[in-house]
Amino acid sequence: MFNIIKRCYNTKICVNTSMYARYFSSKSVPGSQAAIPSFEDFVLKHQEEATRSVVVQVSSEKSFPELYNYCRDFGNIVGAFHYCVRHDDIQHYILLEYENAQQASAAIDSSAYNEDLTGVPVRSPFLWFRATGRKTVQRDTVSGTKTNLSILDGNRIMETETLDSMLKGAENIEQQISLLYENTKLNDLGIRLRFLAASQVQQAISGMFPLAKALPFGSSVNAFGKMGCDLDLILRLDEEYKGPDAKKRPESRLVFHTKENLTNGRSQTQRQMESIGDMLHLFLPGVCHVRRILQARVPIIKYHHEHLNLEIDLSMSNLSGFYMSELLFMFGEFDERVRPLTFCIRRWAQTCGLTNPSPGRWISNFSLTCLVIFFLQQAKQPILPAINTLIRSATPDDIRVTEDGINCTFARNFQAIGFRSNNSCSIGELLLQFFEFYSQFDFQNKAISLNEARALSKPDHSALYIVNPLEPLLNVSKNVSLEECERLRIEVRNAAWVLESEVENQHHVDFDNKEQEPWGLLNLFKTPDKTIIRPNMFFKPRIIEVSELFDHNESPTPSPAKPQTASTNTVTSTGLVFKNAQVKQKIESIKSNARQDVKQMRLNSSAGIQTSTTSSKSPSSSKGSKRSR
Repeated sequence: MFNIIKRCYNTKICVNTSMYARYFSSKSVPGSQAAIPSFEDFVLKHQEEATRSVVVQVSSEKSFPELYNYCRDFGNIVGAFHYCVRHDDIQHYILLEYENAQQASAAIDSSAYNEDLTGVPVRSPFLWFRATGRKTVQRDTVSGTKTNLSILDGNRIMETETLDSMLKGAENIEQQISLLYENTKLNDLGIRLRFLAASQVQQAISGMFPLAKALPFGSSVNAFGKMGCDLDLILRLDEEYKGPDAKKRPESRLVFHTKENLTNGRSQTQRQMESIGDMLHLFLPGVCHVRRILQARVPIIKYHHEHLNLEIDLSMSNLSGFYMSELLFMFGEFDERVRPLTFCIRRWAQTCGLTNPSPGRWISNFSLTCLVIFFLQQAKQPILPAINTLIRSATPDDIRVTEDGINCTFARNFQAIGFRSNNSCSIGELLLQFFEFYSQFDFQNKAISLNEARALSKPDHSALYIVNPLEPLLNVSKNVSLEECERLRIEVRNAAWVLESEVENQHHVDFDNKEQEPWGLLNLFKTPDKTIIRPNMFFKPRIIEVSELFDHNESPTPSPAKPQTASTNTVTSTGLVFKNAQVKQKIESIKSNARQDVKQMRLNSSAGIQTSTTSSKSPSSSKGSKRSR
């Protein structure tokens, strides 16, 4: 298997006298930007796919031929994808994609309701294929029709052991990075399932809000998502996300009556989300474990979709997150090395404990992605442009301003931006340069700005300061503690040392040896066996250790007949036992200084009272007062 992988991922070794270039294979610079798809095209494509799709629960993947023969009566099936949901048992599902939305709607319209259940009958694209009592007649398939499953168990995350074995069989570090990216990124089926979840919410409220859109954002659509990532949704009741003038019709003399909001915007959003949460919980098939978190800075509804095995966060007032996803999507499209490099660094951060699934003082994956983008902007030959370059290239069609007044205007047309990188470094070389760059970065005094593509002076005392690209007054890494920032600096330094050691050793891989020792990224991803040692630089040393004051091996009551020397215990009149005379002298000195400080405080207090009660003072008394101080 590894020989096949070697041939598939075989790359040309860079001819260079540099030690690093001989070890890391070279990477060709991306070609023309004319064929780069826009984020809007990407979203519209998958939204249209969702309208043409249905999900059918089956007994197993072996039910597909029978399901296909039944469902093709409603239209031409152009794709079929199998996946499993693993809970107490394994449940099998098949996503069927029709040629158009009308055919998918015909399949849904022909479905029956489950008479054995007392639930509310809801029309949705989530169905199940029940068995029939009579023998099914197998029909011949139409010539040229795609009748095979496009993918089997398509949402299963690759086991760590399998991935490690695959990485061990690669030829070089760049090949390892490519394998890691291709086998851990969110695949096409994962994207389809997430847009189908968004379509379900959108269809549920389309009767009252025909212009409503449920828009995925975050890792599900910015092309930096990995298998199993959560889905972030923003529900808009109009088409505001398309531009500021999308819903204005000045030529129309007919105007909708609208129910006026008598409360402030935040309270109204919370009430609306509470009602939507009730709708999700009571009516939508597959939705369970609905939690309303309405007092957060951005109110959200969290729920689980049992037919898609997805954790979903729904909000109504986070449109800037959608535009941030668009910006990250564009950065990934500028250069094909950006996403594999980011995946590798995220994996490294996860294995060494820098990131954590739970929110807290740790650095987040979004902040790590910003660090990667900033590094690629800082290269001698920049691989990514500054965000201000995109802003200056914007046209009137690119104007986006959220209802909160956040300006999300930047150029969406790659040709209008006109940026092209001449950097030909391989991904492996960039990985090493990333660790070297941040091992020397001044996190204590400098802030990271992707907008200007340079380091700025810190505006506050945050441990790690990354300027929010869309809201420059905010710090996206404000949660990171000083201790975790120091750990980041230590870990990038250690990672740089590991990669340099790999290069110096000129490790040659024996692909036919299954007992081959881990190398390359596997050494970088090694999880330490012992608990991570926290840096103790943040704790001030004590003036004196408590353990030095007393000798616990000696009896608290000394023998009076034993003469005292410098090396024996010293007893005070109060019965305290000291380890030796030096310790006693140190304690007495501390007490003496404390008594003098207290006496001085009393004198100062008395002088202050005397000054406030005396209306005038003679020059001599004033001098005496100064001398007393």
